[in-house]
Amino acid sequence: MGRLLFFVLIAVLVFWAIRSYRRGLKKRQEEAQKESPSIESEDMVRCTHCGVHLPKSESILSEDKFFCSDEHRHLHLQR
Repeated sequence: MGRLLFFVLIAVLVFWAIRSYRRGLKKRQEEAQKESPSIESEDMVRCTHCGVHLPKSESILSEDKFFCSDEHRHLHLQR
C-alpha cells in the first residue's frame, strides 16, 4: 500500500510540474506578443511642391493635394 501511495504522489508531482511549466511558457509568449511592436502599414503620399514622399498622417492636405510642410503649401498656392 505504501508503494502505491508513493507512485501516486510522484505522478501527481510530475503532472503538477508539467502543468505549471506549460502555463509559464504560455504566459511568457503572451507577454512577448504584447511587447513586440505591431507593424502597421500606412499610405505614403508625395508632396505636390517638392516631390518628397511622406506618410499620409504627417502630410498637409489642401485642395486635394498633399504637402510636406505648410511652407510648401504656401509656395505652391502662390504660383
